Amino acid sequence: MSAASDRIPVTILTGFLGAGKSTLLNRILKDPAMRDAAVIINEFGDVGIDHLLVESSGDAIIELSDGCLCCTVRGELVDTLANLMDAVQTGRVKPVNRVVIETTGLADPAPVMQAIMGNPIIATNFDLDGIVTVVDAVNGSQTLDNHEEAVKQAAVADRLLIAKRTMVPPEVLRALEARLDALNPRAALMDADSAEAGQASVLVNGLYDPATKIADVGRWLRDEDAHDAHHHEHHHHGADGHHHHHHHGHDHQDPHDVNRHDSSIRSFSIVEDKPIDPMALDMFIDLLRSAHGEKLLRMKAIVAVSDRPDRPLVLHGVQSIFHPPSRLPAWPDPEDRRTRMVLITRDLPEAFVKDLFDAFLGKPGVDTPDRTALNDNPLAVPGMRF
Repeated sequence: MSAASDRIPVTILTGFLGAGKSTLLNRILKDPAMRDAAVIINEFGDVGIDHLLVESSGDAIIELSDGCLCCTVRGELVDTLANLMDAVQTGRVKPVNRVVIETTGLADPAPVMQAIMGNPIIATNFDLDGIVTVVDAVNGSQTLDNHEEAVKQAAVADRLLIAKRTMVPPEVLRALEARLDALNPRAALMDADSAEAGQASVLVNGLYDPATKIADVGRWLRDEDAHDAHHHEHHHHGADGHHHHHHHGHDHQDPHDVNRHDSSIRSFSIVEDKPIDPMALDMFIDLLRSAHGEKLLRMKAIVAVSDRPDRPLVLHGVQSIFHPPSRLPAWPDPEDRRTRMVLITRDLPEAFVKDLFDAFLGKPGVDTPDRTALNDNPLAVPGMRF
């Protein structure tokens, strides 16, 4: 379970129709580390696990021969997670240390992520650990061209696993890798057929490393310095020299070089040296998610808050839904206590988000949005209190 709480980490396994999710999941299920995990799938027929089914525990929860639990989505995902948690708490099934949710190939990942973050009961017991997206090398580019869901699946991923690599010419594979890297430069790109991809460790993608009980921010942000050098990023400094924005968007690319779906999506980071006032952070998140939530595909952050700068906040958000914030007991790296936010947006420019953030921090020359107007916003969500 996560270092900051007793919530069970959840990994979402997604990818378009025929990408190879089921094949990958079958390989991962063979890892002994999955013995205390639970897998939620849409239909048992989606995954060839009939040979593993040995015992029914009721409530559509099945124990596999390797010890892993498996259940189907019966109605809403929230109900399935609640039933699983109830079965664990009442002793009807053994405790689980991880949940894997395999989505349908046509699924927009946002509602699945929101189901974990947005329901108070679910959010109390489960923590969204990350997104693993499988992309088919044979049909990947065409799928990205024609299906918006596939683009969103790739854009929000923590890991992008390319399957069927040996079935395409090298130049086709390189083009797909380049496109995925431009679409989601922070995701780790892996070979779905590799030995590493078939291990349970591929499911560990969040801030927390259960083995060490610390927040692995360096891995989560993919080492800013190395990543910046590789992608020739643009660095923007505020007037006080303390504020840095790392750009991963497509504003400077030839529009003919990227698909129209891809070009609307940007990934960028905001880094702030000084601790942030809790009210300023609250107002920034409030306005961003209430007025522009549909454009915020994903946000992850570790924040130095001025009331307790020694204990950083961890934030996870998907569109207008944010997981209850958690405080870490200490900074992962005592020498680096900067606030770091990673945002993946759609049709929401980096400059706009940067200016909004600067406004709430009281940066010189930037007008702060009116809190009264924010409170009167009919789209506003109750504020996050830190």
